[in-house]
Amino acid sequence: MSRSTRRNFLKISLGAAGSGAFWARTRAHGQVAPAGPATGVRGANDTIRVAVAGVNGRGTSHISAFAGMDKVRVAYIVDPDARLFDSRVRAVESKAGYRPQAVQDIRRVLDDKQVDVVSIATPNHWHSLMTIWACQAGKDVYVEKPLSHNVHEGRIAVEAARKYGRIVQHGTQSRTSGGHERVMAAIHSGKLGRLLVSRGLCYKRRDSIGFKPTRQPPAELDFDLWLGPAPEQPFHENLVHYNWHWFWDTGNGDIGNQGVHEMDLARWAIRGATLPRSVISLGGRFGYEDQGQTANTQLAFFDFGETQLIFEVRGLKTERFHGQGVGNIFHLEEGMICGTKFFPKGSREPAPLPEVESHRGPGGDHFRNFIAAVRSRKVEDLNADVLEGHYSSALCHLANISYRLGELVPFNPRTRAFGDNKDAYETLERMEQHLAGENGLRLQELKYRLGRKLTVDPKAETIVGDEQAARMLTRDYRKPFVVPERLV
Repeated sequence: MSRSTRRNFLKISLGAAGSGAFWARTRAHGQVAPAGPATGVRGANDTIRVAVAGVNGRGTSHISAFAGMDKVRVAYIVDPDARLFDSRVRAVESKAGYRPQAVQDIRRVLDDKQVDVVSIATPNHWHSLMTIWACQAGKDVYVEKPLSHNVHEGRIAVEAARKYGRIVQHGTQSRTSGGHERVMAAIHSGKLGRLLVSRGLCYKRRDSIGFKPTRQPPAELDFDLWLGPAPEQPFHENLVHYNWHWFWDTGNGDIGNQGVHEMDLARWAIRGATLPRSVISLGGRFGYEDQGQTANTQLAFFDFGETQLIFEVRGLKTERFHGQGVGNIFHLEEGMICGTKFFPKGSREPAPLPEVESHRGPGGDHFRNFIAAVRSRKVEDLNADVLEGHYSSALCHLANISYRLGELVPFNPRTRAFGDNKDAYETLERMEQHLAGENGLRLQELKYRLGRKLTVDPKAETIVGDEQAARMLTRDYRKPFVVPERLV
């Protein structure tokens, strides 16, 4: 098929899909009636048919994982960019011996009652809406981190999973690691004393993305579909395919990219933690000028009562902290856990963690754990249920709201925004040393953004006393790609 013929075929097919059964079920505010979700336990011999949506980066791991499983079939490859189809279809064929269908529009998949699972590795701004649509259409969901682009839509995704009885796994795969499970069990046991500071680190080099001019999108890319819930805007090559992470309309910065993994572990360590009492964040985009909008250097401080959660993002070159670069440090009364190693107070040599019973769900790795839960229909079999993904993603969003509403201030004199919080000042001092000492930046010539301190109502999942900040818990959606205010 020639390129022009194939392009016309795709446009015709997608036009027909837009008026199909899925949109016939569309209700006000973007809601749809469920399409008769499957119930009951799937037998070991039943084949589970999967559609993988978003196949440029992480989606290739989804394809490989599902194509390598017995009694699991990759039925669809879904992506607005048809340039990816040939190679992804061939990847399935070479591994599993069959060719999946390739389509641009997820709505075609939702209309197919033979599809059991939608596995989502799209850009962040599509994660929640696609999860909600899939649940409403009777599909189970594996959704990459972060679950959401904002706090509200994450909560609606949780409600959709529960309302329609769907199995939804969040892509924070550290939850399936036996090492991390043992660390959490040891912390929760109390045998190492109280957890004072739960620290997450995202020290990951991110170079300048430069500037890309706006232009017409490639003919094979349905850019309107790629934007989906995001505001309409011109195409440029820093959006498609990876650098969308660094733009507020589509991404959440590294705190919501790599960082949500370590944020999830940091929150997991605080027994029963959901959302904090308050949050304040600061930082900036330092070391270069480019088209990106999100911070490449960011600190966030969350108040969970007797435990403080501190998160650090560094996108410039940096040394590790207590041996951790992308990782976690847990400061306890009896010592520190760095990664998965325990260092008793006053010792530089690791010691064994306390022996405490721990538990993980069935299946093996994170994808297989999900498939095991799809078969059993037991939410408790999931290692990373959608609710856990919601809370950890929401922490990233709260930090970004604080940061975005902040004011530019000089590095000197040092802020007193943290009161008597010695850990916060120590973390800020190390950030300054990182920028000036490790990267040679002249702090006297720079300013950073000092965010607002936000008071949070964890149960209501709202921000108290700041209407501007509370409005940023959601967004204005572009029809028809609308996350509803509530599920009817």
